[in-house]
Amino acid sequence: MFKKLKVLLTEFSNELTQTNQLESVIDFNTGLAALLVEVMRADSKIELTELEKIAEILKAQCELDQSQVDALIEKVRPMVEEALDLHQFVKEVNAKTTYEERIEVIELLWHVAFADGHLDDYEDHIIRKISSLMYVAHVDFVGAKIRVKESIEL
Repeated sequence: MFKKLKVLLTEFSNELTQTNQLESVIDFNTGLAALLVEVMRADSKIELTELEKIAEILKAQCELDQSQVDALIEKVRPMVEEALDLHQFVKEVNAKTTYEERIEVIELLWHVAFADGHLDDYEDHIIRKISSLMYVAHVDFVGAKIRVKESIEL
């Protein structure tokens, strides 16, 4: 019995170590890219227009070239798929941004959600969740959505 318990505790410890190592490699660019990819994945459809919008955002906001953007997206896709929650990504973005910049991040997420010409309920939900984790007030969450929607004239 004690051997089984020891094995379980060792496995749990190894999982915690892997999680801590994963969190330590997350910088602002990785955190932002992961949140953008999570919005893209929310409706279970990966559209080329959404990938292109993410690339455009990362080039502009993170000052990356196309090869760096491609590498970053390839890096974060499995991270997002394996993540239990979004906290590890949001934590890094929150640490590096002011409140106003967090509202801008929410706007970027809306741009990805609207990139395919259709806002899915799951995309709306995940952005709402991220907004809450970023401590963005509901009024600013809604304002960001309206501004983006009006800017692309859906």
